[in-house]
Amino acid sequence: MWHGQYAVLIEGARRVGKSTLVENFARNEYKSYILIDFSKANREVNALFEDMMDLDYFFIRLQSMFHVELYRRESVIIFDEVQFQPLARQAIKHLVKDGRYDYIETGSLISIKRNVKDILIPSEEMKMTLYPMDLDEFYWATGKEVTPSHQRKAFSMNRAIGDAVHRLWMRELRLYMLVGGMPQAVEAYLETNNLQAVDTVKRQILKLYEEDLHKIDASGRMSALFNAIPAQLNSNASRYQVGSVLINQTAERIAELVTNMQDSGTIMLSHHCNDPQVGLELHKSLYHYKIYLVDTGLFVTLAFRDKNYTENLIYNKLLSDKLQANLGYVYENLVAQMLRTAGNELYYYTFPTGKGNTNYEIDFLLSRGDKICPIEVKSSGYKTHKSLDVFCDKYSSRIGQRYVLYTKDYYKDGNIIYLPVYYTGLL
Repeated sequence: MWHGQYAVLIEGARRVGKSTLVENFARNEYKSYILIDFSKANREVNALFEDMMDLDYFFIRLQSMFHVELYRRESVIIFDEVQFQPLARQAIKHLVKDGRYDYIETGSLISIKRNVKDILIPSEEMKMTLYPMDLDEFYWATGKEVTPSHQRKAFSMNRAIGDAVHRLWMRELRLYMLVGGMPQAVEAYLETNNLQAVDTVKRQILKLYEEDLHKIDASGRMSALFNAIPAQLNSNASRYQVGSVLINQTAERIAELVTNMQDSGTIMLSHHCNDPQVGLELHKSLYHYKIYLVDTGLFVTLAFRDKNYTENLIYNKLLSDKLQANLGYVYENLVAQMLRTAGNELYYYTFPTGKGNTNYEIDFLLSRGDKICPIEVKSSGYKTHKSLDVFCDKYSSRIGQRYVLYTKDYYKDGNIIYLPVYYTGLL
C-alpha cells in the first residue's frame, strides 16, 4: 500500500495496543525490523538523529546498536512513542526519500502535536488511528472466529435469526460491552474468566488517563470533564452541559481542553448537526456536542466507580440483562463506539417538541448516498419511536433507511427496521 512513498503514523489512546500491533506486523511481514522505543531510548540512540547528513553512516550505526541486519525494501524501522523524539519524526522526510526501508511511527496525537516546536513536520506521513478492539476482533480474541461471518450473512438476509441465536449473540455483545476492547482488559478476561480482575485492569487504565490529563491541564478541569461523561449521558441532556461540571465555564471557553481530550484518543465527540442533510460536516455545531468514551468497557467501570471495584454482582447482572437500571446511556456509548470504529463520523440532531423546553432527539445520523439515515437507540425491546417519526415527517425528502437499534431480534415495520445492537457496525 505504501510502495516506499510514505511512513505510516499510527495514532491512538494509550494502552490501545499500538506497539504490540506494529511489532507483530513487522515480525510477520518483513525479513527484519528494528524497533526504537523512544520512551526508553538511551542517549546514544537519540543522538543518531541530531545529524542526518550521511545516511549510510546513520544506518551502519543503527544496525550495530540494535544488532540487526537491514535489507533493502525488505526491512522496516519502527519509531515507537515518536513524540519523545521530535527529531526522529522530522527525519522521516529524508528517510522516506532515501527509499531503502519502510517506516512506521506510533504515538498519541496530543503528545505528537505538543512536541513539534522548531521541527519540520513531514508531509510523507500516512496517518491512521488505532481504536480499541471492535466487536469482530473481540470475537476472534475470545475464540468465536466464525461469528462475524455468520452475523454478516444473517444481516444480509433481512430477517430474524431466531430466539436461541439472538440470545447467544446478545449475551456475547453484553460481554463485549463489559470487558471492552482494550487489549489488557481482554487479556485479563481470557486469563482469569473473572470480571473483577478485568475491572481492576480497566481502573488502572482510567487512572493512567487521568494522570495524563492532569499533565496536560494541571487545573483538573480536563479530568473533571472526563469523569463526568457517564453522568452527562445519563442525564439525557441534549448536549454536554459544561456549566454543570465546571463553574463559570462554557463550551466556547473550554474548546481547547475538549480538543486536547479528543486528540488524546480517550474520547469521541458527536456534534449536533444544525441542518440534517447530506454533507453533515458542513452543518455541525462546534460547541453543541456529546462526549463518549472511546471504549465502552472503560465507560462501564467509570460509571460504577463509586465502589472500590465494580462488583461481580453488578457485572453478572449487566451480563444477564437483569440490572434494575436505565442502561440507555451505556448502549448509547456502545453504539457510538461501534459506529466510529466502523469509520463513521458521529452526528446527532435535536429539535423542539413545541411542549415546554422538551426536545425530540435523533441519537445518530449517517450519510448514505444522497440521503441521511436516522438512528434511534433503545436499551430494551420497546418499539416506540416518536422522535424518529416526527423527524422523518419533517425531513421526508432527505430520509433514506431509518433504524431503531435495540435488544430484540430483527423486525421490520413499514419504513422502519428494528435491528439488534450487534449489527451496528454493519450499517
